[in-house]
Amino acid sequence: MNRTAQQRIEKMAQAHNLKDFKWIRPQSIITGEWVRMKCTYGCPRYGEKGCCPPEVPSVAECADFFREYQSGIFFHLAKRFKDPEMRFRWYREVNKRVLDLEKEVFLSGYHKAFLFLPAPCMLCDPCQASKRECRHPYLSRPTLEAFGVDVYATARKMGYPIQVLKDYREEMNRFGLLLVE
Repeated sequence: MNRTAQQRIEKMAQAHNLKDFKWIRPQSIITGEWVRMKCTYGCPRYGEKGCCPPEVPSVAECADFFREYQSGIFFHLAKRFKDPEMRFRWYREVNKRVLDLEKEVFLSGYHKAFLFLPAPCMLCDPCQASKRECRHPYLSRPTLEAFGVDVYATARKMGYPIQVLKDYREEMNRFGLLLVE
């Protein structure tokens, strides 16, 4: 992707209030089976969301998917909450904003545009447990973690801060990715 095209997409991202992002070569994204195991054995909602494991491709298939792209915007969102319950509303707002960006990029001619949400989908409550039952399949997107991405290693490689939070009052760092071709 040439610099003019990148600048055009950067302007779109900024118009959707994404200010902190870097271009990434998707082949450099770090994946790992351990990430999937954290979903399988560490998430209380395992199997309850249509855009999370086990409703997503294998980690190997996900890694192959990233190799089909030459560029993407890896974006960072930082947020602190006084009330941890407020994070769910923020997730919905942020996800809607980045979904609007994906749509704009797609409609501007980038037919392979594909988004990884920075937070769990949260479009519906309750979420349908399978892709076949999803009420918004055209909007439902996985997180990077659902695709086996080691977000900690990838974010650090990109120069972003990320650490395990010990308390919901600490600032959280969320990351998403818009693949563009």
